[in-house]
Amino acid sequence: MWTAIRCATAQRPPRGPGGGGARPAGGGSGGLGGEAGVGKGTLFRRFGDKAGLAAALLDARERVLQEEILQGPPPLGPGAGEEERLVAFVGAYLDYLLEHLALVRMSETASPGARYRIGAYRFWHRHVAILAAGADDPEYAAHAVLAALSAEHVAALLPELGEERVREGSVRLARSVLR
Repeated sequence: MWTAIRCATAQRPPRGPGGGGARPAGGGSGGLGGEAGVGKGTLFRRFGDKAGLAAALLDARERVLQEEILQGPPPLGPGAGEEERLVAFVGAYLDYLLEHLALVRMSETASPGARYRIGAYRFWHRHVAILAAGADDPEYAAHAVLAALSAEHVAALLPELGEERVREGSVRLARSVLR
């Protein structure tokens, strides 16, 4: 997990004698930077904000899911019908989301509208819109499905409804946009 953070410092001179001052034990900044052994300033110079940092940490897992959608076996990948693929996407996305809920939430809520600027969101949206091509408004349908899958929304519902009801409700919603 810390590889993305450490990569941000790969081209920076070491701290300590001759390198800009001694680094306090544990990285000096606490939190993610401290655990990764880099300073808070390095994190923000490299990633811009919390959303950028979270997106970098999530990038590899998102690519795996995107690859499964594009080239994996049905029902998530090509070869299944639109409804079957959409249901598979909702399940796979929820698996990804629940595994990385805190990071996805950080990436989506770091600043107003951050979620919609993430490249992965545009990919998910395009995928769902293509599957919902028969809907009255596929673009809106895709946003509606993805709204139910936002990290903030799912995090708020989990304590009250539990994972099973969140999954079932998300699948019902996804199927409804196809009708």
